[in-house]
Amino acid sequence: MKKKSESPENSGKIQGNQFKPGQSGNPSGKPKGAKNHATRLAESLLDSQVKELVEKCVEMALSGNGQAMKICMDRLISVRKDRPISLAPPQLENAEDAAKAMKSIAGAVSESKITPSEAQILSAVIENYRKVTETTEIEKRLTALEARNNQK
Repeated sequence: MKKKSESPENSGKIQGNQFKPGQSGNPSGKPKGAKNHATRLAESLLDSQVKELVEKCVEMALSGNGQAMKICMDRLISVRKDRPISLAPPQLENAEDAAKAMKSIAGAVSESKITPSEAQILSAVIENYRKVTETTEIEKRLTALEARNNQK
């Protein structure tokens, strides 16, 4: 008597090998922008009530509802993402200048002249500069050493 788990029709081992291991059954995937049924349904229901919903939200905001106020303000004023920063770090010419620039950035954060996320971005720029400077210096030194070794 065979056990159920040994039955080939349930094992998945003898089933025509329709899909190859590591190969997608749908290589092109879901089209970009495609929405599922529930999302399309919700959008169609909301689309028919947009005016009433917006009016109600504004009414609630005017009556003091904090969440409704936030929703209204988020729609009226876009979220600030990037802005020019008026910070004059020292001119970068060597690793010592990079350290001075980092000190300048830390000071600007502590004085609330720039945000911590802006400081992080500036720090990444300075770190990239430092890496490039370091790599260039190492390349020069290596070239000089190779030239000396080749002359001997």
